[in-house]
Amino acid sequence: MSRAELADFLRRRREALRPAQMPSTALHPPGPRARRTPGLRREEVAALAGVSTSYYERLEQARAPRPSPQVLSALGTALRLTDSEREHLARLAGQIPPSTDTDPAPVPADARRLLHQVGPVPAYLVNDIEDIVAWNSAAATLITDFAHLPVHERNTVRLAVRLAGTLCSPATGTDDTFARQTAAHLRAAAVRHPANRALGELVDAYAAHSPHFAASWLSHDVRPRPTLRKRLRHPALGELRLDRHTLLVPGTSLRLVLYTADPGSPSAAALAELDPPGTAP
Repeated sequence: MSRAELADFLRRRREALRPAQMPSTALHPPGPRARRTPGLRREEVAALAGVSTSYYERLEQARAPRPSPQVLSALGTALRLTDSEREHLARLAGQIPPSTDTDPAPVPADARRLLHQVGPVPAYLVNDIEDIVAWNSAAATLITDFAHLPVHERNTVRLAVRLAGTLCSPATGTDDTFARQTAAHLRAAAVRHPANRALGELVDAYAAHSPHFAASWLSHDVRPRPTLRKRLRHPALGELRLDRHTLLVPGTSLRLVLYTADPGSPSAAALAELDPPGTAP
């Protein structure tokens, strides 16, 4: 159990709620003391969860013992957590043990086959810490020839830093959504793999590069964003407006990332003209 991380997560989720979102019966009666926080008060969350205010305060102060599954469920309801946030809360509280896997899992043959069955759609597979573990030729042409990169550089975070302002970089103003999506994935991964040093290095590197990522990381936002719109500058195709879709591969911790464009758009026509550099793994 990570008391400090649990405390920070609860506090930030409490502050993210607005009194206007809650029924008036759940709120502290108005009085001379003005609200000093943007979200709910601790006593209001405690009342909604059916726990004592002193106990909830100790949770946010990282001084309480491990909460029971029943208390976690009540807190999830009180704080209006999504399914992904409830799972994250359970992991922070030690109800779900961290992963002990140290070796990367092999890419299933059917997942690898899927990459090459999506036709001209650029696609690749990433693991928990955003390593690109397999890709198709269209993705290599659109982004970079992954086969010629050192293995440790085949990572979406490292590429976001490395390609910034150069080939196929995000256009100005589009880094924020990708950064928030990446922060959510890595926050969840950090709880599943607390001993993974490479993950900590990625977080430090991207936080120094992107203020959007740094802010999202601090907010403990672990909600998935399965689709986001990106504008990419390609050295041959110019600026492309693409949708980046992220799908979980069933039975694995891998995610399939695909890039598509609006049918009939110039970006769709440009994708259709991609000239693959060769056979991808």
